[in-house]
Amino acid sequence: EKSKEENDGVIEMGDDGFDISSDEPASTPAAAKVAAAAMPEPKADAPPAAPKTEQNNNDDKNDDKQEEEEEEDNSPPPIGNGGTIDGKYVWTQTLQELTINVPLPENTRGRDLNVIISKKHLKIGFAKTKQEFIVNDDLTKPIIVDDSLWTIEDGNRLVLTLQKSNQMEWWDAPCQTDFPKINIQKVQPENSNLSDLDGETRQTVEKMMFDQRQKALGLPTADEQKKLDILEKFKASHPEMDFSNAKIN
Repeated sequence: EKSKEENDGVIEMGDDGFDISSDEPASTPAAAKVAAAAMPEPKADAPPAAPKTEQNNNDDKNDDKQEEEEEEDNSPPPIGNGGTIDGKYVWTQTLQELTINVPLPENTRGRDLNVIISKKHLKIGFAKTKQEFIVNDDLTKPIIVDDSLWTIEDGNRLVLTLQKSNQMEWWDAPCQTDFPKINIQKVQPENSNLSDLDGETRQTVEKMMFDQRQKALGLPTADEQKKLDILEKFKASHPEMDFSNAKIN
């Protein structure tokens, strides 16, 4: 019996530090101390693995959505591989150069303007107001200043021809803060000079320039003028009606 009691107080330890002596739990104080000493202490400094947060999931979804939108972009190619910067100018481009058309008041002369073209910056303003500029912004990419020029056409349009430094890339806008920017994946190589454009494209560009000039003068655009003309014809056909409070939407 004494031998049995001594054996009951003995704990056999395996290589992993656990009790392998028997299926019965140790009940003596000595066994409890040995078992407690054999148990590894928990590591307080080890942080739990961070689960994937909702923000990460949203970021992944936004990336996927953006890729889908780019793939589903069915918009037509930009006219003249350029566009309209509202209140400033209409622009077109080829791989070699950028052409900017700025609407001006009628009978404007070269000496009336203050145009400064540098490698990475463009300023366009009037000589009388030297501190005020129509354009005062960094260019999207550098240009060759010596090969760039400007001229006035028809007395109401400033035309700038900017020679690109890198003549193997398209620009998404003339200046860095311009908006909207075009999708250069939609660009189709073609002539950008107004005189070289086909009839339909040229008419569209000229209309864009006309609308820009009208807005600058606070006058109705081509489409707005058409609506006004229709209203005047309707008023003439119905003199009995009162149009004093009529509004055009």
